[in-house]
Parts: sequence; structure tokens; C-alpha cells
Amino acid sequence: MEPLWRKRVYPLLSFLTLAALLYLNFGDKFRFPMLWLPKMNFVGTNSTRFVITSDSGEESTLYINGWNSYWLMEESVWEESRTRVSEMIRRGAQMGMTVCRTWAFSDGNSSNSLQISPGVFDERVFQGLDFVILEARRHQIRLILSLVNNLNAFGGKAQYVRWAQQAGANVTSLTDSFFSHPTIKDYYKNYIKAVVTRKNSLTGVKYSEEPAIFAWELMNEPRTTSNLSAPVLQTWIAEMAAFTKSLDQNHLVTVGLEGFYGPKTTERSAVNPGTWAASLGSDFIQNSAVENIDFASVHAYPDSWIPQADSRQKADYLSHWVDSHVSDGEHVLKKPVLFTEVGSSLRMKKGVYDRDYLLKMVYDKIYESAKKRQAGAGALIWQLLVEGMEHYGDQFSLVAWKYPSTYELIIEQSCRLRRVFEKGLTNRKLRHSDPCYGRIS
Repeated sequence: MEPLWRKRVYPLLSFLTLAALLYLNFGDKFRFPMLWLPKMNFVGTNSTRFVITSDSGEESTLYINGWNSYWLMEESVWEESRTRVSEMIRRGAQMGMTVCRTWAFSDGNSSNSLQISPGVFDERVFQGLDFVILEARRHQIRLILSLVNNLNAFGGKAQYVRWAQQAGANVTSLTDSFFSHPTIKDYYKNYIKAVVTRKNSLTGVKYSEEPAIFAWELMNEPRTTSNLSAPVLQTWIAEMAAFTKSLDQNHLVTVGLEGFYGPKTTERSAVNPGTWAASLGSDFIQNSAVENIDFASVHAYPDSWIPQADSRQKADYLSHWVDSHVSDGEHVLKKPVLFTEVGSSLRMKKGVYDRDYLLKMVYDKIYESAKKRQAGAGALIWQLLVEGMEHYGDQFSLVAWKYPSTYELIIEQSCRLRRVFEKGLTNRKLRHSDPCYGRIS
């Protein structure tokens, strides 16, 4: 009788031999579905909470500690820099973080643009995004993928306007036409469709079926040039959120707002960082209340929004800013509120101390919200880098492990959120490599 081990080993060896022959003959043109990818489930919402439903139907609550690294796709275009992308995702996971927000756009005719012209894509760059998603899945990190920029960096809405003009459309140079002109809206819808329905060349999994994607973000920081365009922006959000959902029922959708209150919410105008904030066409409550928007997004930059304020004034402002949005999520919107960018500068007089103080303030408020199962669903620091990626930095960027106090703050936030929702977790059940080992009892 043939030994049992031979019956099991021989088929495996045959498969591996076939795989090796195919790879040697076809190289990068042949891709295998990654059957070894870790199991993950999609994130949904239940009123003001993010939830994950297991295969058995059991629902668990998720409060998020995460980060931004907008540069992941661009750096994944080149094989030699992919190691830095992998390192960033691995280090994020090592800090106990679970969500990363990054760009899934680059529009124009630069050497590393994803969308070269309307509906025309550079497959090499798309494969870079494939790699980012694969690495996130391997490390069980979920991605918020932003689909277009309000700003001119990486093309943005201004590039869409130029494309329409070049095509002969009757479009003014005002970028508000991005939200209203039929030609431009069709360009953007086609882009959404191309991304959402793409099949990952490395895993064989469609983006719409990939649980390592947390959510689609319609635009990074949407603004208009005047409040006269505010109704147009509101209509655009409703239309694009519905369109995205028509293609993908598995993933959450958010707007990408900074969180400013508009002129229709005058009772909250004092929460804004200045009168200018109500003149940008966006409105946190109205925009976030759209039916197909699953959670509200907010940014927080006290150093740049109120630059003349001292440390105490910035802290007071940030405290009210967070409290107001969490309260609105809980009582008005009845949706989770995720602070998708929290940035504090190192260029202040007290440097690291001030940044840690402001970051800890946000973290503490998220932690208190988590303990009460309220709408403050998490925070994502802006932004993290690894060595060699400093050219993507700004005054709010850092290589976290070079700043021990900030690094410790991030890990502690990750672990105490886990303590709230993993009641049976003890150090005996953790591996020494787990960032929360020694922190959970």
C-alpha cells in the first residue's frame, strides 16, 4: 500500500512544478490567485458603530486606530521601492493599527499617473495599487481608498476640467464645474467603475470583493469656490455615492470631508476654525446625511487652521471640534464619525510635546467614545513615513519610531481599544510579537 504521506505530498509537488514551469515560461504575464491570503470579513455599520460580521453571523464592534500614507500606490510602481511600501504596512500593523488611508488616484500625463486621460489607464500603475492591496491583506490592514483630489496635487478636479475643455466641452475654468458638468461627471463615473470593478492582477480578487478595502472615499477634502455651488456639491455627493453603491454593495462609502459647518448650520458656526470655513461650499451635517454615505469623515489641523493661536487655544479648539462632531454623529446623523486626518506640526515651539498633547487629546476622546459605544469611531494620524520616503513629507509627517513618545502613544491607543472589545484577551493568549503583549491583562 502506498504510504499516506505520498498521497498528500505528490499532488502538492505536481502543482508546484506546474506553477514553476508556468512562471518560467510566462513570467509577469501569469498570475496565481493567492490562496494563502488571510481570512478577513467586510466592515459594515450598525447605527453609530463600525461592525464586522463573522461567517457564523456574530457581530463584533470595531473602533479604529489608523494612519495615512498617501504615497503607497506611487511607490509601488517600481519594484525597488515596493520594499518600503511593505515596510510601512508592516510597521503600521506592528503598532496595532488596523486602517490605512491612501490615494487611489493620480490623474494627468505625468510619468506615474494612473489615469493618463479619461478612461485610459497605465496598467503599470494599476499593478502598483494591486500590490498595495495585496500587502494590506497580508498584514490584515484595511484601506480607505480616496478616488480623486480636490486639490491640484496628483491632477485633482482641475485635471478633469482641463480634459473636458480639451474635448471641446463648454466648460469654464472654474473647478466647480467638476461637480456639475455632465461630461466631467461621466469621466469621474467611468473612473469609479474602472477602479471598483478591477480584478487584482496579483490575487485574482476583484476590488469590489476585497475585504482588505475598508471604504471608498469620493474626494479628498471637497470644497467649492463659493457657497453658491453648495447645492451642486450636495447633489454630486448623492449621485456619486449612489453610483458607487450600484457597483459595490460590499464596501462602505464616505465623502472625504474636512468637517466644516456651512451657513445652514449657523448654531455650530462657533465650532469652525474661522468664518472662512463656512464659505467653502461643504457642510458636515448636510453632506454626511446623504443616504448612501455610510460614515462621516472629519479632519483636524489646529496648527494650520488657527496658526496665530497659542497652545492652550489650539487645545481648546480641538476639544470642541471633536466633541461637536462626535455629538452630531451620535444624535443627528446617527452614523459613525471617523477622524480620517489628524495632524499636528513639529514646527511649534514645544515640538513633540505639543503634538503628543494634541494627538493624545483626540485619542482620549475616541477611547471614551469607544467605552460608551458612541459615534466617535476612530482616528487616523497624518501622516506616517518610513526611512527613504521623507520627500513625501510635510510639516505634519513623521517616521513614528524616531519619536519614542509619539510611537508609544500610537501603540497604547491601539491596545486600549482592543482591551475594550476583546474582554477575554490576556497576555497568555498573545504572542511576544504582538504589540499589545504586556499591555493587556
